[in-house]
Amino acid sequence: MMDGMENIAELAKSVMNADRRALSQAITLIESSREDHRIQAMELMDKLRLSNKKAIRIGLSGTPGVGKSTFIESFGTYLTGIGLRVAVLAVDPSSVRSGGSILGDKTRMERLAREPNAFIRPSPSQTHLGGVAKRSREAVTICEVAGFDVIFIETVGVGQSETIVSEISDVFLLLIAPAGGDELQGVKRGIMEIADLILVNKADGDLKAAASRTCSDYASSLMLLRKRRHDPEGFPLAMTISALEEVGLADVWSKIEQLVDWRKSDGWFDHNRKAQSRFWFKEEIRQGLLSMLDKEEVKEEISLLMNMVDDGEIYPSAAAQKILKKCIVETD
Repeated sequence: MMDGMENIAELAKSVMNADRRALSQAITLIESSREDHRIQAMELMDKLRLSNKKAIRIGLSGTPGVGKSTFIESFGTYLTGIGLRVAVLAVDPSSVRSGGSILGDKTRMERLAREPNAFIRPSPSQTHLGGVAKRSREAVTICEVAGFDVIFIETVGVGQSETIVSEISDVFLLLIAPAGGDELQGVKRGIMEIADLILVNKADGDLKAAASRTCSDYASSLMLLRKRRHDPEGFPLAMTISALEEVGLADVWSKIEQLVDWRKSDGWFDHNRKAQSRFWFKEEIRQGLLSMLDKEEVKEEISLLMNMVDDGEIYPSAAAQKILKKCIVETD
């Protein structure tokens, strides 16, 4: 993909200068699983790490059909309209056969895609847990270095496991459809505990009254959650919006700015960024160890030990230690 480290330096420079072609090329590079590309990607990220640019990273989750793409298009267009540069990293479900994106969010955000101050990048989840793509964090950093003011990370919409998106974002939005009290029970406590704003979408037409009731239900539920130290008074909160009619978008942005300003003045913003870096450092170690299990010699050792476990010749934990020691030796 790239020939030599000199070209990596040029690519990094072009990304810093907000070159859109370089931006796409850089994200393609970091998403590649080829070993030589991984080496180049690490070199690229090392050159970009000195940038002091900081965007507002917004994670967005919600069940399929709740209107995440419609919301991002409407909200993103509103933000570009007030002079902000917006990047959207839309994580799509992956094809089991090809590994590519099934839906392609860019085709579902045609209006925002035409905005000169917007950049949309669909990425296949590649079966990565947590509703995000494997290299979403690096993609966010690249967009940040390129000078975007707001970066959306739209998750797949797979449910409770999406709490990992909070390890990428500064603000986490949970999009909800109007529903009755029974449906409220279906939203797991874990994802509500990390949500900063719960947005009840589709508050228009015949659903407007239902949206207001749903919003009240969630507001009451949020009051039962333990107060978070890093939240100002009144957060987290529930709001009604209509992405279709573009109602409530200015209020959402006002609340996001209020929350981010408070967290920056409190010192939580930088503290959270450092905590996220530590999380991904540990996650890279985990993923690296797991990838070693795919090596043929390790697979053979696992198969041999598995038979020994079956026959009662070795205890499972002792067998596991043998594999771990083998992996450690392999890295030396």
